[in-house]
Amino acid sequence: MDEDSLLPLELPAVARKKVSLAFDGGRLSSNAGVLLLREVERGLRLAERLAGCLTDRRDAARIDHTVVEMLKLRMFAIAAGCADADDCDALRDDPIFKMAVGRAPETGDALCSQPTMSRLENAPSRGEIVRMMAAMVDLFCASFVRPPAAITLDIDDTVDAVHGRQQLSLFHAHYDTRCFLPIHIYDAETGKPIAVILRPGKTPDGREVRAVIKHVTRRIRRTWPAVRILWRGDSHYARHEAMDWCEDNGVDYIFGLAGNAVLHAHVQAVADDLCVRRAEAGVDKLRGFRAFDYAAKSWRAERHVVARLEASRRGFDTRFVVTSLAGAPQQLYETGYCARGQAENLIKMHKTQLASDRTSCQSPTANQFRLILHTCAYWLMHGLRAAAPKASDWARAEFATLRLHLIKIAARVVERTTRIRVSLPTACPESAIFALIACRLAPRPP
Repeated sequence: MDEDSLLPLELPAVARKKVSLAFDGGRLSSNAGVLLLREVERGLRLAERLAGCLTDRRDAARIDHTVVEMLKLRMFAIAAGCADADDCDALRDDPIFKMAVGRAPETGDALCSQPTMSRLENAPSRGEIVRMMAAMVDLFCASFVRPPAAITLDIDDTVDAVHGRQQLSLFHAHYDTRCFLPIHIYDAETGKPIAVILRPGKTPDGREVRAVIKHVTRRIRRTWPAVRILWRGDSHYARHEAMDWCEDNGVDYIFGLAGNAVLHAHVQAVADDLCVRRAEAGVDKLRGFRAFDYAAKSWRAERHVVARLEASRRGFDTRFVVTSLAGAPQQLYETGYCARGQAENLIKMHKTQLASDRTSCQSPTANQFRLILHTCAYWLMHGLRAAAPKASDWARAEFATLRLHLIKIAARVVERTTRIRVSLPTACPESAIFALIACRLAPRPP
C-alpha cells in the first residue's frame, strides 16, 4: 500500500479495488510486429540494396549510425505508422526497433535522431536516385522464384497535394491545388510495386510516357529477356510516342482512349440500336461492344479500338480503349482493361495507409528518396501479407489491418547475457496467426 500511494495516476475503482497507474513496467514496446517485418526485410535485403547505391561521404571515424541501419529504421517506422522523420526521436530507444535494426535492446546504443535522418534524406544525388530506382526494379525481378512467361504492368498517376513551394509542384486546375502527380507502376498479378516516380503536377506528355515505359521495360528485360510485357493504363498513357515504341520493341499495350467525334461516329448505328432494344426490353441497363480500326492524325497507322456501349435509364455512355491485343471485344474491355482498377486500390494503400504523400522536402531528389523509402515499406507489408495462408482473410487484408492486428502488439523485452526474451500478451487475440507467420518467415536451417 505504501508503494501504491506513490503511483502518479489513479482511476476509479474496479470491483471495489483501487486502480493506480505508473510508467514502471520495464522495457516495453507497442510494436512487437516489427520483428516480423525484420524477417521480411532480411529476405529481400532492401536496406543493403539501397545502401549499395549510395556513397557515404561522412567521416568514418565519427559515424554512429550506418546507412543500412538508418534505412532500416526509416522503412520499419513507416510500415509501423510512424511516417515522419520526427518520429525517429521517439523511436530511437524503443527496444523492438533497436532489435529490428540489429542493436541490443538494452545495452545497444540509441538509434539515429531526426536531424541525422533528415540529412540522409537530403544526401542522395540525382545519379544515386536513378540507381536506387533501378535497384527497385531489380528487386521486383528477384522476388520471383522463376521468371514468369508474361506480366501485366499497371501504370497510373495520383495527386499528391503540397503545402508549400516545393520544386516541381504546379497548380492543377482539375484538383484545384498545387501538387505533384507521381506515377505508380505495379505488377497486376501480384500487386508488387515496380516504380514510383515523382513528377510535376501536370498530365504526362507522350515523350515522358515513352521514357518511363522504355526504361522500366529495358530494366526488366535485362533480367528476363523472354518475358512478354503488357502495359495497361488510362487515356493519359495512350500517347502515340509510347505506342510506337511498344510496337517497335515487341511490347503489348491496352490503354484507355479519349472519345471524339470520329470515334463516336464509328459506333453511332450500334448505339442507336442498343438504346432502342433497351427501351423495348424495359431493362435498367444494356451493354454492347464494338471493335474497329482507327487512326488519329498523329498516329502512324491504324490501331485496334474497342468501344464499350452502355444504354441505361440515365442516358447513354461510351468508353474506348486502344490495344495491340487481339480477341473478343468484350473480353478485351472487361477482362483486359477494366482489371486495371485494382491498381487504384494499390495506390490508395501506398498513399494513404503508408503516407507516401509526405513529400514536404524542398528538393525533388529528397522527395523521390522518400517515395523510394515508402515503397520499401510497401514491400515489407506486402511480404508480411504474403506469409499468411493463402486461403485466409489475412492474405487479402489491407496494410492498415495488418498494422493494427499484427504490428501494434505490446511486448516486454528483457536482455540477458546470452539471450533476449520478448514476452507478448497472453491475451493477444491474433497470437495464432502471429506465431504462424513468424515460423514461416524465420530463417530455415542449412
